[in-house]
Amino acid sequence: MTSMLSRAVRSLPATSTWAVRFCTCSSHFQPKSKKTLAKNGVKNIVVVDGVRIPFLQSGTSSSCLSSLRGLLNRTSVPKEVVDYIVYGTVIQEVKTSNIAREAALGAGFSDKTPAHTVTMACISSNQAMTTGVGLIASGQCDVVVAGGVELMSDVPIRHSRKMRKTLLSLNRAKSLGQRLALVAKIRPDYFAPELPAVAEFSTSETMGHSADRLAAAFAISRVEQDEYALRSHTLARKAQDEGLLTDVIPFKVPGKDTVTKDNGVRPSSMEQMGKLKAAFVKPYGTVTAANSSFLTDGASAVVIMSEEKALAMGYKPKAYLRDFVYVSQDPKDQLLLGPTYGTPKVLERAGLTLADIDVFEFHEAFAGQILANLKAMDSDWFAQNYMGRKSKVGAPPLEKFNKWGGSLSLGHPFGATGCRLVMTAAHRLKKEGGQYGVVAACAAGGQGHAMIVELYPQ
Repeated sequence: MTSMLSRAVRSLPATSTWAVRFCTCSSHFQPKSKKTLAKNGVKNIVVVDGVRIPFLQSGTSSSCLSSLRGLLNRTSVPKEVVDYIVYGTVIQEVKTSNIAREAALGAGFSDKTPAHTVTMACISSNQAMTTGVGLIASGQCDVVVAGGVELMSDVPIRHSRKMRKTLLSLNRAKSLGQRLALVAKIRPDYFAPELPAVAEFSTSETMGHSADRLAAAFAISRVEQDEYALRSHTLARKAQDEGLLTDVIPFKVPGKDTVTKDNGVRPSSMEQMGKLKAAFVKPYGTVTAANSSFLTDGASAVVIMSEEKALAMGYKPKAYLRDFVYVSQDPKDQLLLGPTYGTPKVLERAGLTLADIDVFEFHEAFAGQILANLKAMDSDWFAQNYMGRKSKVGAPPLEKFNKWGGSLSLGHPFGATGCRLVMTAAHRLKKEGGQYGVVAACAAGGQGHAMIVELYPQ
């Protein structure tokens, strides 16, 4: 597939300087008169509000309790009206495998409020939100809190398989002699720990290695990737300085100061970024630490209601959650192409075209991944040969794309990013006078998600 894609995309327009052009873009979308996506006989489901604690580079502390408490403080939603809580996470702690339930109890929710945890790699909180949508649409609930959390600073580290087997055998041993015999078998290599790896179980390939191959397949240069990463950091810093990231709530790091903003936003220069060596495919790869998202701690939460319930309680919702789709494809060669497959499907489901969309919020796992998706979406050849479509959907205009930064700069707590994408889309729609937004993300396993967000009438 690599060679075929390389041949096909060489004919696409060059983009070596596009990032510089769009770093300073300040276009403003005027309000448009469009149809609403309400459907007869289908409940309107709304996001009332959402919050997240600052996304922090791995090495500091985060807490999903803070996101839940912050959500309650922001919305003043009485705890007793919440019918259900769903949280997403990826690397689970054994003691709190159902983190949604433990966080709910810790945040003071009633022990009568059910809660469960979902995991779907980088789209875990997307799955949490759409699970909430399903509960409300089916009439099971009126008010659902959905969110996600990831704590990369304290991931579970296991003993080696040999040591685990020995320890379990020791636990079953009935005599001192049996225990001593088992201990005598322990060798130095038994003590080597098993560290979690961001790698595919089916292919044993790290996501960064896959991103490097994807960038090569789509003929995306190191310079283009660095330019895009610089754009992300520059726009994120601008959004921070202008106070646009209003979903962020202060968080007191245990034993340290209160954190009020994401700490991974660090605009650099092309010269400095160019000095970094390849991070995965060495020595000639193009994916580096500078054009990749970094390991992040963070948590997020949104409150979802039926429109009828929200209005009855006196709330002014932020946005409607409309059509959504989940997709999956080859986890080896198309691991990170979820947005390419999901976007045309969700547009068709909603009866919209790319031109109808005012705001795009795509998860940025790697700069090369984003650029590969943009090229794939703008390729008739790819659409026809890999997606079974007659023609391309088209690439999102960059003046509408991730204008407040993205995962490359703000950070990517695996289980929490989806809620950030939805809230950013809702806030941008209001700020920029748009009506429809598309949220899309790739995920491990070759999966992906896309959703239509519609601004609530102002």
